[in-house]
Amino acid sequence: MAEYLEKSEFQKSRAFSPAVITQGGKTVWLAGQTATKDEQGNDISGNFEAQVRALFGGIDKTLKRTGGSLANLVTMTVFITDPRYGDKFVEMRAGFFPDGNFPASALITIAHLARPGMLIEIQGVAVIGG
Repeated sequence: MAEYLEKSEFQKSRAFSPAVITQGGKTVWLAGQTATKDEQGNDISGNFEAQVRALFGGIDKTLKRTGGSLANLVTMTVFITDPRYGDKFVEMRAGFFPDGNFPASALITIAHLARPGMLIEIQGVAVIGG
């Protein structure tokens, strides 16, 4: 079970929690997720919004394999290749956590990811049960 520290108005507007407290449960350490193809196999290289949707969908699928879901994500590190994507990412992330229990998060701008066309990578930790 996760306990979410109360968020300031700024933290709510940026869709992150200042801290998430867990005790017990199963910890799932997620590898960095990237995507240049969607579930149908379409090329989404260079399409930031499509990559965000694919990444959250992939993280949710991975967590379901472990007995959890996206709602169990307690922290995430997000790497983007252009700071102009930051606000769009925050807006989209809020939609994946409609209950307002956002993971703790860091959003970092980097020069490049592993392959051309990749614009975002997300790594995280989830706690299931407890």
